[in-house]
Amino acid sequence: MKSSYELAMERLRKAAPSAKLTEAQKRELADLDTQYAARIAAREIALQAEIQRLEQGENVEEAQETRRQLAADRKKLQAELEEKKDRIRGGQ
Repeated sequence: MKSSYELAMERLRKAAPSAKLTEAQKRELADLDTQYAARIAAREIALQAEIQRLEQGENVEEAQETRRQLAADRKKLQAELEEKKDRIRGGQ
């Protein structure tokens, strides 16, 4: 009997394209990961400092709004990254 993990992996293998990535594509994907990790980290550092400043000034509502903005920015950057990765893989 197969575990749910094994069944999920089989479905992924069936859904995933079987084409192999070239070394150039692998390098591009790695570069994108690095670039976007840096962009996300920079955004988090900037907004975390702002959140701390707001909390010290007891602006709780503004701090919460800034947290929501950080989450939205992170989600947007992740979506951009995945879109670019798909283009490199030949998905679109």
